Parts: sequence; C-alpha cells; structure tokens
Amino acid sequence: AKLTFEKPRVEAHGDLTTNVAMLLAKSLGKNPRVIAQEIVSALTIEPESISKVEIAGPGFINVRFTEGFFNRQVAVILGQGDTFGRSDVGAKKKTQVEFVSANPTGPLSVGHGRQAAIGDTLANLLEWTNHDVTREYYYNNAGRQMRMLAESTYARYRQLFDSVYAFPDDGYQGEYIREIAEKLKEAKGDSLCRLENDQAIEQSKAYAEAALFEAIKKVLGRMGVHFDVFFNEDSLYKDGLINEVVAEFRRQGLAYDKDGAVWLKATALGLDQDRVIVKSTGEPTYRLPDIAYHREKFRRGFELVVDVFGADHIATIPDVLAGVRALGYDPEKVKVVIHQFVTLMRDGQQVKMS
Repeated sequence: AKLTFEKPRVEAHGDLTTNVAMLLAKSLGKNPRVIAQEIVSALTIEPESISKVEIAGPGFINVRFTEGFFNRQVAVILGQGDTFGRSDVGAKKKTQVEFVSANPTGPLSVGHGRQAAIGDTLANLLEWTNHDVTREYYYNNAGRQMRMLAESTYARYRQLFDSVYAFPDDGYQGEYIREIAEKLKEAKGDSLCRLENDQAIEQSKAYAEAALFEAIKKVLGRMGVHFDVFFNEDSLYKDGLINEVVAEFRRQGLAYDKDGAVWLKATALGLDQDRVIVKSTGEPTYRLPDIAYHREKFRRGFELVVDVFGADHIATIPDVLAGVRALGYDPEKVKVVIHQFVTLMRDGQQVKMS
C-alpha cells in the first residue's frame, strides 16, 4: 500500500483523509488506531483552518476544514489567476508521453479518441508542473496489416475498372477503402493497372498511408491534440537497433535458439516463462521492437517515460519492462497508464467503435 492524502469517498468523513497510521503499524508494532491517536495528539491545529480531526475505522485520520479556510483558498485562486496550481516539481525533467500510436490502416476509433484525451491531458499536467514534455506518436507502416491495407486499396482501385476483380478474403471492408481508391484513381488514372502487381500494390500502400495519416492528424487537430514526434517503427530495423538488442541479450546469456526461433530467457528476469522474440520465420514478435523502442527512448535522454496504452496491452508490459531492465535502464522510470475500452450503445444495442 502507498501513503495517501486524499478526499474521503464519503463526504461525512471530512475533507481530507490519510492512511499513514496503518502504514506505520507493522514497523512500529502497534495498533494503527493507537498510532493515529499519537499523531493527532502531536498535531498543532489552527482553529481558524481546521474544525475537526478524528480517527475512523481501522486507523484513518480524517480532517475537516473550516469555512473560513475555503474562503481564503478562493481568494488565493483568484489572486494567482492562470498560474494557480503551477509548481516546479518537474524541475525541467526530460519527459516523453507516448499515446494514440495507431497504425495508419484506418480511421481513428473511439478508443483512440479516448487515449488522445488522456495522453494529452497527462502531457498538459506534466508541463504545468515544469516537466520538459515531448508528445510522441509511435506507428508501424510495415508488416501484415499495412500489406493488407495496400492489397485492399489496390483491389478497390482495380474494381473501378473491372467490377469482378478479386478482393482479398481478409481485406479491409470499410467504406473508407473505397473512398481512398476513388481518390487514387483521380490522382493516377489507370496507370497502376499497367504496372507489375508488386509495384502497383506498393504505390497503393504509399497513397493510402498518406491519406489515412492526413485524416488521423486532422481528427487529432480538431481535438486540439498535436504531436512533437512521429516515430516510425521501421527506423528501428533500418538503423539496426533491433539486431543490437538481440546481440546484447545474447552477450548477457539472455537469448537462446530453440525450434528455429530466438527466445528471451525471461525466467532469469523474474517472469513466469521464457518468451519468443524472433519467430522461426525470422520475423520479430511484438515484444522485440517494443523493447528496442524503449531503449531508444532512454538513449535519447528521457528521464521519465509515460506510456498510455489500451487494456489490450496489459499482458505485454512486464515483458517490455524486463527487457528495459536487462538493457541497463531503470524500469521505474517507465510509467504505464492503462485505459479501458469504450462501449457505445444505441437503442440498447452495442455500436462498433470504429
């Protein structure tokens, strides 16, 4: 348990409550209510500010302020104006807040919108307390999802010239793909139909990615959310950072080969079982680029890293933090904020988020 000073959940319990006595009970070998009484007896209480201090339950100390105290705070707030609440607690600490981080495979979902609000609010609060904040958006424009975006866009584009052209079985069905294909036709005419298939699909990917990123940035802009850095996962591969991490794990005896794959000896790092970091196909699992990305954050000099993730990331967090520790960085400097999914209802029926 952590030391807390907070507003009680029940208004009748006062204006401020703390669990300090209960936290001290074990180390002092005393009943927490006895400790609470000793603390209260030692307090210097100003009657013009505090009307009552009492002990409740197993040892909570509850404080009630006077009406005059609150009246004086109103005067302070009005006097400080827009600077009220500012502090220097951050001391210009170099801080990164990563949030949204949606791949450009489709429009932002309601969940991404929620994450944008949470992440930007946290960044604002950190700036308000004198942290040197960088807002960062991490994305991947490679891999299977992007390949499917490219193939889906190209198929819809070809269907504008040949209605029976086959659409991928697992392609993206959204109406936005048709809209992008129509704009692609306006921009390129029928020129892609005359290219080799791979070349046409690559051009479709580039066009769709640019169109979707423009739409994503426009939506975020309407929310008042702006980013300082858009970090492309592909740079981790191009700059050799993925291979560097694997080599470092091998150097420490934390990586080994099994069944054609590369495994991280996660049990040596306190986890319940070892983890695959490179598949037998040679493709990294999601853990490896995430670990490499966090290493890059620290190498760029960030002293505090805040990750805002959806609930679907909960299982991956211990792996990344273990990797961070193995690479010689302090995982305590990584603060992870998890938000739950959004469920929308219309006429008693659940509405899709995207």
